[in-house]
Amino acid sequence: MASCTRFTGIRELLTLVPTGASPDEQLGRLENAAIDCDEKGRVVWVGESAQAPHRDALEVHDLGGAVVLPGFVDAHTHIVFAGDRTQDFAARCEGVSYEEVARRGGGIRLTVRETRAASHDQLTLLALGRLNDLVAHGATTVEIKSGYGLTFEDELKILEVIARLQERSPARLVPTLLAAHIVPDEFRSDRGAYVRMIIKELIPEVTARGLAEHVDVFCEDGAFTVEETLQILEAGRSHGLGLKVHGEQLTRTSISAEAARLGALSVDHCEHASREDIEVMAACGTTAVLLPGASLFLGGHARAPARALIDAGVAVALSTDCNPGTCPSRHVTLMATLGCSMLGMAPHESVQALTSMGARALGLRDGTGTLDVGSPCDLAVCDIEGWRSLPYAFGSRPVREVWIAGRRVSQRDGTIPAP
Repeated sequence: MASCTRFTGIRELLTLVPTGASPDEQLGRLENAAIDCDEKGRVVWVGESAQAPHRDALEVHDLGGAVVLPGFVDAHTHIVFAGDRTQDFAARCEGVSYEEVARRGGGIRLTVRETRAASHDQLTLLALGRLNDLVAHGATTVEIKSGYGLTFEDELKILEVIARLQERSPARLVPTLLAAHIVPDEFRSDRGAYVRMIIKELIPEVTARGLAEHVDVFCEDGAFTVEETLQILEAGRSHGLGLKVHGEQLTRTSISAEAARLGALSVDHCEHASREDIEVMAACGTTAVLLPGASLFLGGHARAPARALIDAGVAVALSTDCNPGTCPSRHVTLMATLGCSMLGMAPHESVQALTSMGARALGLRDGTGTLDVGSPCDLAVCDIEGWRSLPYAFGSRPVREVWIAGRRVSQRDGTIPAP
């Protein structure tokens, strides 16, 4: 049995290990490259094919002149849910605002009702289809949030479904507790009791069972206040969870700066982040996860200040935000296009945002999002002329095949062998 796998026939390789200041150098671009992967699925050598070391018991895969880069890191998704929000979409197309749709009983509350009614098996089957599609688009690491249960039992149910998904999918999944999505109907007259339930009951249970790596809060008018958000984040931190926040999406709340000071890994959305917020995020090393698909789908929505964030020194990731209400898309590379065309990012910045910056937003320090010695051998193999075609050729399906830990898990038709 081969102890090492070598990938050859790589016309252009992006390692995402910077070697200089130019776009190609920032992406660690190599021509006519090869990658060696050990039996544990880790990169043991990367470089020009002509310099590849001799190895015994070598299995070789010729990638046929492809453009290869690290598997994408989708750092913000909500793929465990039942039902859809097509009626909400139709109402918005007729001019009804997102906030008014929610007041009429649609929005998150509609998805909560349908998700609560679904079984573990139903939710697993639905989410697995969405996850498989993300993988077929090149995502090899996917963060998945709860947030459509909003009871002790139903939030646990969603996190248990995510654990099931990890057993059924080769993708690396990062579960996040988002019980603080909105205040559920049962607690409208006593929202403090719901916050206390999250802090005193749910977070301890989730961490004791190892069901989540992060805690997230939607801080917004109609969701959670800055004070409530900080209480929940502090409780999560005390239990060893990473901190994330939906911040500055519909209005400015200043939570991005407050969460950054608390040590948040990321602030997600950021459409209304101010210059002061951005400066604090930069000083604290908090990543901004931008979700341009949501802005596009909502129509006429504010756009995240990607250029200001990057110029201030904030690390910027891009994600699909795959969810039933504001961005049903699983088209990962489309987010690179929107990052460039809508948010003012340079093409190489959009590639970084889907790979190494996504890993940073999730606190991953094992080389995920790069292709360097010791990194996971996760590959997005693309049939394109060059890396700039990723954001340029929007709507196309550039990813031909996907490898996770040195094993092919997806081909053009989207099929994924059982792990």
